[in-house]
Amino acid sequence: MSSLSYLSHARYGKDKVRVFRVVREGSWHNIVEYNVTALLEGDIDVSYTKADNSVVVATDSNLAKTSPHILHPERFAIHLGTHLVSKYAHIDKAFITIEKLRWSRIPVKQGAPGQDDVRPHSHSFLRDGEDKRITNVEIDATKGKDKIVASVTSGITDLLVIKTTGSAFENFVRDEYTTLVEVNDRIFSTAIEVSYVFAPFLVPAPQDEQKLTVEVAGTDSVSGTPWDSETVSESARAITLEVFATDESASVQATLYKMAERIIAENAYVQSVTYKLPNKHYIPVDMKYIGVDNLTPAQAEVFVPVSAPSGLISATISRK
Repeated sequence: MSSLSYLSHARYGKDKVRVFRVVREGSWHNIVEYNVTALLEGDIDVSYTKADNSVVVATDSNLAKTSPHILHPERFAIHLGTHLVSKYAHIDKAFITIEKLRWSRIPVKQGAPGQDDVRPHSHSFLRDGEDKRITNVEIDATKGKDKIVASVTSGITDLLVIKTTGSAFENFVRDEYTTLVEVNDRIFSTAIEVSYVFAPFLVPAPQDEQKLTVEVAGTDSVSGTPWDSETVSESARAITLEVFATDESASVQATLYKMAERIIAENAYVQSVTYKLPNKHYIPVDMKYIGVDNLTPAQAEVFVPVSAPSGLISATISRK
């Protein structure tokens, strides 16, 4: 039996590890809520082929309490993955995925009556959207524990948007099978998924005995790099929403391209951007039976949401 097969690939770890962390700076509290996946590759074949668990590392033994990088998902993922490949000699790669849930500070009035100053509260928060910030980090030590390479892809998922005009779809291919009607004014709605890729970079190997100290310095740590990417996340979200709202959209494809172009133009360390935009269709109701024109695009006000079938538009735009 064994002569007919072999283990060609193996990866294991933990999925959906939920983390909520409060970082206290006096009366000012910072919070993050993550869903974390940590997967490992390396010299682990015998755990599959020989039922030998001596090579299995419990990947849910995480750094959520001790990591100084916990508030930054990319940085925390790099820290966690680098720790795992550095601490265990037989582990060559770590794959860390972090899903960050939205929490924003509640704005409250402060100051004397008549001189109210609205400021973010020090320790009270609200969930102000269901979109999630995502980061996928691969830590590769296959060329040596002193030559660790980090590859980072981050982005946003489940960013649900809608606009009631400023969108058209005309002049597409028509043949004997086409039923789609051309329209010069329509509802445009989608659940945006966008990801952006950074160039791989070297992570200095931890020098402490426990392999817990991970720091990146120099040009690999400046604002806009994976190590300091808060501005990139904010930029990608703001650009996506602004272009969606203001573009006189000739098609989802054309609007998608404008979004990605701006993200690359305004974020020097982003190498490519990928969007996936599923159409959320809203079909105008035929109301002529009561003498109401609800089918002329500029007059339509009553719609039926339709979940399927739907268009799915995706593309990757890369830096030259």
